Amino acid sequence: MGIRASPTVALHFTDCAVPVDARLGAEGEGFTLAMRTLDLTRPATGAMAVGIGQAALDAAVTYARERQQFGQPIGAFQGVQFMLADMAMQVHAARLMIHHAARQVDAGIRANTYEASMAKCWAGDAAMKVATDAVQIFGGYGYTREYPVERFMRDAKIMQIYEGTNQIQRLIIAKELLGD
Repeated sequence: MGIRASPTVALHFTDCAVPVDARLGAEGEGFTLAMRTLDLTRPATGAMAVGIGQAALDAAVTYARERQQFGQPIGAFQGVQFMLADMAMQVHAARLMIHHAARQVDAGIRANTYEASMAKCWAGDAAMKVATDAVQIFGGYGYTREYPVERFMRDAKIMQIYEGTNQIQRLIIAKELLGD
């Protein structure tokens, strides 16, 4: 459906022995270690979402400048202008949140679960909203494969799902807020 540049597959191991010296941690710590890596990878997932949102915004702005209706570009209509402004704010806010979480990772801060989850969640939701709005601005053309916005919308959806769904991100954020 989307992210065609990522050949993601399921791997199944049966009776696979891992030598003790090849383990990343002690026996039984695998799940905990895997969960901790998400604080590092969620900002990267969010960065992909920002890129998708930016690409969708750029395509919508270009199209709004070029597409003519009633003798003027559709970008001259206030309804389209409001959509573009909202899209720009969503992308910009997502970018700032991702930069903050990424700076924490770069600084070696490993207790950034709250910020990483917020940034990933916001960026994923923003990418989906912006891509959907871009399809709307393109009208019927936005739904065709002739234009890139249909792909941006498909690619944006996975940003709300992998590295922990955005529903899970909201649970993590609430848990951090409540101190549970």
